[in-house]
Amino acid sequence: MNISYPNFSFDITHVDPVSGARTGVITTPHGQVPTPNYIFCGTKASIKNLSPAHMREAGTDIMLSNTYHLMIQPGADIVQKMGGLQAFTGWRGPMLTDSGGFQVFSMGHGSCADEIKGRNTKKKENLIRIDETGAYFRSYMDGRQMCLNPEISMEVQRKLGADLVVQMDECTAYQVTKDYTAKSMEMSMRWGDRSLAAFEKTHDGTQALYGVVQGGVYEDLRITSADYVAGRPFFGTAIGGCLGGSDHEMYGILEWIRSRNHAARPIHFLGIGRMKDVFEGVKYGIDTFDCVMPTRIARHGMALMKGVKGERINLLNARFRDDPEPLDPSLEIPFSRDYSKAYIHHLLKAGEMLAYQILSQHNVAVINRLMRDVRSAIQSGTLESLRKEYLPE
Repeated sequence: MNISYPNFSFDITHVDPVSGARTGVITTPHGQVPTPNYIFCGTKASIKNLSPAHMREAGTDIMLSNTYHLMIQPGADIVQKMGGLQAFTGWRGPMLTDSGGFQVFSMGHGSCADEIKGRNTKKKENLIRIDETGAYFRSYMDGRQMCLNPEISMEVQRKLGADLVVQMDECTAYQVTKDYTAKSMEMSMRWGDRSLAAFEKTHDGTQALYGVVQGGVYEDLRITSADYVAGRPFFGTAIGGCLGGSDHEMYGILEWIRSRNHAARPIHFLGIGRMKDVFEGVKYGIDTFDCVMPTRIARHGMALMKGVKGERINLLNARFRDDPEPLDPSLEIPFSRDYSKAYIHHLLKAGEMLAYQILSQHNVAVINRLMRDVRSAIQSGTLESLRKEYLPE
């Protein structure tokens, strides 16, 4: 199999000889994405509380949507009929869709965060089974039985029309055995080959496919999976699966596979995106990150802040009740510049939706500035000093 991507490219522009971090540019039919960069999560074809205009104003370059949710509502055929995700949403820039595999995993086991934090991880009733043929589940909308497998995932993602798409895989849980993890990884590799074959059948140069590195917390499995992805004609590499129960384990996984990832391809870190993860991840060659964190914490009254311990402040706290200062006027967007913390505190206490718009766009703008600063610091060799500016000890 020899798949080419004529309308896509990844050009590495600089590699920091000290940290190993790199800058580059991903070119897609809908525009360019300077890297490292952050892919914001518009799971159901919408960034919560923010319009595409808000995202542009905050300096966003790329967004993602979710295959699993969109195949349930409104359905991939509707999105295709409406001209694909860019036309449907009004976001005319680069987009990525994930395979849906993580959501299927979550139905059965909960998220890795659930496991780490001890939340209820009982099997959900919506999941029927996962086997070689695919994942079978019931729609949370109307209860009908549905299937997601490599061929269906590629068909749905083709209809959704995002620039960057991801192979179907299974994301294993943290508590499962190495034997189960190995068998699941091997199935994900077979699913990768099926994804490539299905992708090739309708490939017209409008999309580029990422392979997924699985293998859980086991070094030999991660290396095997990374070697598989590097050896197949994927456009990019996505690092997925459960990444352990601690930062040490997670960064250790990145270290294991750093030398095995295809160096000429963009590398994406699936579902990871705290500020500290960005500073650590780029040292292992990560080019793009995605996470729901920026907009999710906004819905809990939290604002990301440069130079603040813990990366964020909680505007629900009483100390902001009479604070006249804005969130961060240096960001030069109205939501960060023109409203006092006291006003945002009031809006939160009053349950006003404006509060969530303000905090969501502010958090997106903070992350986008972070990524611009990181790119500049990699090129100037000042990444460590920048980290100290953002993340004080």
